[in-house]
Formats: sequence, structure tokens, C-alpha cells
Amino acid sequence: MPPTISTINPSQGPTTGGTTVTLTGTGMTGSTAVRFGTTNATSFTVVSATQISAVSPPRAAGAAAVIVVHPTGNSNSVTFTYVVAQVPVVTGVAPSNGPTSGGTSVTLTGTGFTGATTVTFAGVPATSFTVNSATQITAVTPAGSAGAAVVTVTTPGGVSAPDAFFFYAAPPVLNSASPVLGPTAGGVVVTLTGSSLLNASAVRFGSTNATSFTVVSATQITATAPPGTGSSPITVITPGGTSNPVAFTYVAAPTLTALVPSSGPTSAGTVVTLTGTNLATATAVTFGGTAVSFTVVSDTQITAVAAAGPAGPVTVIVTTAGGTSPGLTYTRVAAPGI
Repeated sequence: MPPTISTINPSQGPTTGGTTVTLTGTGMTGSTAVRFGTTNATSFTVVSATQISAVSPPRAAGAAAVIVVHPTGNSNSVTFTYVVAQVPVVTGVAPSNGPTSGGTSVTLTGTGFTGATTVTFAGVPATSFTVNSATQITAVTPAGSAGAAVVTVTTPGGVSAPDAFFFYAAPPVLNSASPVLGPTAGGVVVTLTGSSLLNASAVRFGSTNATSFTVVSATQITATAPPGTGSSPITVITPGGTSNPVAFTYVAAPTLTALVPSSGPTSAGTVVTLTGTNLATATAVTFGGTAVSFTVVSDTQITAVAAAGPAGPVTVIVTTAGGTSPGLTYTRVAAPGI
């Protein structure tokens, strides 16, 4: 039974020949020739019973019927179109940036891509590329150095002008975050410092995107923490990749359950023991709005020195990285008169 051809890929190429086409079908084993019109292929290889690869010979522009010659008879024909080779022109590269490690799939747009034999980035061949049509190529970037890389396409018609660029971005690096603690409700603005932070597309606290962020410079980003719990390392994502993580920890809001003693003289100096929860990161203790000196004994206890003030009740509040506690009442008692 003669072989059959179901598809030819690609289905067009330059008049100069040299295009490697893949013929798929049946009964290919034992084939003795592949013809483009009346001209034999420059070379061909029987890959399997269902596939042959063949190199197109030179031929005038126009359609050519491709057949497979076999001892049992010739196959049906499929059409291969010869086009006049032209110098390729690259008009667009998308995306236009990616990491220095390579691996970015980019789409090149332009003209004259038929029969492309090479795609280069700063002179380095693409890891792989596919000619989708005369006006589009998809290519995978090789590794490169940070900065602009000229993108060129080579076809039988020549080499494209160095007018298109792909920008390699260095990997982002984070050196520090400040503050490194914040409330579980989120909302704290964190300043991140590092390098290669331009064009950041995301800032993440653990796996959650920051509520918002601003790229201040190549070395600084400010980001608003989303709600969260526990340890949530911060990373930054740029065209250069994902940064190393820096530590950030969510802290639960403090509570106060007792003051001992709960009253004292109007003069300063009474040492009051505050009992509650989540007190370890305390940054301030106030008596009626007046900040006082204090010592964090543990996550559940603080000792503070009461401030002087007029007789009467005042509210005691503790502020931590997790927020501000509800207040408890401390009463100043006037000294008895004589």
C-alpha cells in the first residue's frame, strides 16, 4: 500500500531552500525519495513508519506539491509554498525583560521570519525557538548578563538589524526589613532595603501579597503588611526573579487583666505590676496618657513606675508591636489632710 501524508510542518519556506519539514502520515518505512514538485528533497530521513523529515530544495516562488516516493507507489500530495526570502525585521519583544538566569518565553513580532535558522540574545543563541508564522517567533531566552541585550533573527534572507532589545534583570536581594514585627490585623508599613528592586511586581508576606507597596528606588521598597499570623518571611518579585526572604513576624494584640496595686499616691514612684497576655514586645506604658518607665518581665507581666498626677482614676494602657491593649483603671489617692 502506498504511503499517505496527513500534514507537513512548516508548510512554507524560502525560495533558497534549506527548510527542514516534517511529514506525518502512514506507511513511510522504505520510502525512496521525497519530492517538492519535480525536484527531489536535498535530503530526507525516514524517522518512523509515520514520520519523515526532509530538507526543501531551491525552487521558484509559489506552491509545490510534496509527495513521498515508495516502492508500492507514490503518496498523496501536500502543499509547500515557496516564498521570496527577505531580510527579517524585529519590531517587538514581549515580555521585554526577564531574569539573568534565562528561561523566559518571549514572543518576537516583525516580518520576514519564514525559514529562520537562528535567534540570538546579545549574540547568544536562544535556548529554543519556534517560527509560528512569517510575522511571529516564540523563543526561550538563554542566560545573560544584567542589562540590554540585542535580539536578532537570522533567515536565508539575512540578519535583522540590531533594533530590538531584551532587558536582563539582576535577581532582587533583600538585606533588611523594618519593623520586623507587626499586628495580626496588618496595616504596618514595612521598609525593605536591598538591591535590584526596580520594577517589582509583587511583595509577599509569606504567600500573601502586601496590601500595597511602593518602589522608592532600586534599593528601597515600602510595603503595607496584610493581615496574618506567625512567621511570614517577606519576599519581593521582579523581572529578575524572587528575592531571598527576610524575617517578619505577626504579633497578637496585648491584653491587660490586672494591676497590682490598682491605686497609689498622687506622687510618682509607685511600682505597679501589670498582668495580661502578649506583653513581650511592649514599646510603651501610659498612665492617663503619660508615658512611664517600665520593665518587661515576661510575655504576661510588666512592672511600671506610676506617674505623678492629680487624685482620681486614670487609664493604664500597654502598646506593643501587636497593637494597643484595652485600658485598666489605676486610681491616684490624695494624701490625708492634717
